[in-house]
Amino acid sequence: MDQILNLPQAYVGAAEWLSCLVFLYGIKPRRALRYNLILAALWLVLQVSYFGLSEYFSLAMWLPSLAVALGLMLGMLTMLCEVDLKRGLYFTIMAFVLSELASAMANLVWTLHVFLWRVTELVPWRRALTVALVYLAVIGVLFILVRNNRRNRALLNVTWRDLGICGLMAMTVFAASNLWVLGPTMLRLPFQAENNPELVLLRVMTDLGGMAVLYAYHVQRIDSQNREEMGALQSILENQYAQYRMSRETVDLINRKYHDLKHQIAALRAEPDAAARNQWLDEMEADIKAYEAQNKTGSSVLDTLLTSKSLYCQKHQIDLTVVADGKQLSFLSVMDICTIFGNALDNAIECELKIENKLKRMIHLTVTGQKQFLLLQVENYCPEDLEYRGGLPVTTKKDRANHGFGLKSIQQTAKKYGGTTAVGTEDEWFVLKVLIPLPEQEGPQK
Repeated sequence: MDQILNLPQAYVGAAEWLSCLVFLYGIKPRRALRYNLILAALWLVLQVSYFGLSEYFSLAMWLPSLAVALGLMLGMLTMLCEVDLKRGLYFTIMAFVLSELASAMANLVWTLHVFLWRVTELVPWRRALTVALVYLAVIGVLFILVRNNRRNRALLNVTWRDLGICGLMAMTVFAASNLWVLGPTMLRLPFQAENNPELVLLRVMTDLGGMAVLYAYHVQRIDSQNREEMGALQSILENQYAQYRMSRETVDLINRKYHDLKHQIAALRAEPDAAARNQWLDEMEADIKAYEAQNKTGSSVLDTLLTSKSLYCQKHQIDLTVVADGKQLSFLSVMDICTIFGNALDNAIECELKIENKLKRMIHLTVTGQKQFLLLQVENYCPEDLEYRGGLPVTTKKDRANHGFGLKSIQQTAKKYGGTTAVGTEDEWFVLKVLIPLPEQEGPQK
């Protein structure tokens, strides 16, 4: 009877494999799809084979074999998708508890099937079909629940504290769920679960409660991170707008000073003066004309930002070149222009300041209309290799939780107008492209 009721360990290996697939969805794969499919199939064979062999292990090998099983799950997650160690461990814990729930449910359903239909001999294909249907139902439900937040899973910041909490919850659930394994032999408890459907049901309820708690914690972590990011993005918006207002006041002051200076030059020219002084005055006037000609894009907001950034770049020997048709920006709000260009230029300047060779400190800004789209492109020299996650470069600062929001803010602002953003590295140049549909009345003239 035990042979009929008990599920082989190979089914547990299959459950862990399927559970890993749930948390792989939505995370950037490491390889092309066909290679990942081949590796996943090979990993299924490996896990099922290992669990098949584990049936012959003694009870003393139970915990070491469990550690190996967790290692196989972690290896599968890190091999097939781009996750760091902390996120890999986090999703391994989630997948492990899910597999325990699926296995317990399959065991319960099969036990009820045996008792209700008075099965007296084992029919392998019937048991395999029952287990497969239960696995698809249990794991499929969680897959539906988590697929809507796949982007958040890819970008989720996992701390060691999160791992500690999840690990403690998983260990508690696993210990309570598998008490029937240790009970008869180690704790001398007066029950056995092999022929006791009530205890199998108790195991299912324990695993179900544990999975519910872990999933609730997971959703709470995502919501908390989203709130933190929204707060940080709002702070960036306000800071960029404040910078613009300060720059506007500074530029107005400079304009008044230069206007007064032109009158002073005219007064000096009216007086008899030496040739050297005339030459000096000519140079001053040329400098003024050069200043007046710079950053006249057709957008007063962009002109103000560019003037402020240009002065900063000149001070730090960064070559900033601009080819911009500012008139194309007329449909964007002042704050959105500040957000896009302020963050883009700040990120580029920050990167250039790290380059020791000042001759290679270069930034190119382009604003143009192409067909019915506005194209904003910022390029800066970037010799270092960048790590990307979720389509965005990972911040190189130690405090990652509170940095890296500049590009997210640009991305969010572009989406507000139905646009898209793209970033990448091309021949040691970091390129940011923002493409926004132009209103029909604002389209470029053909």
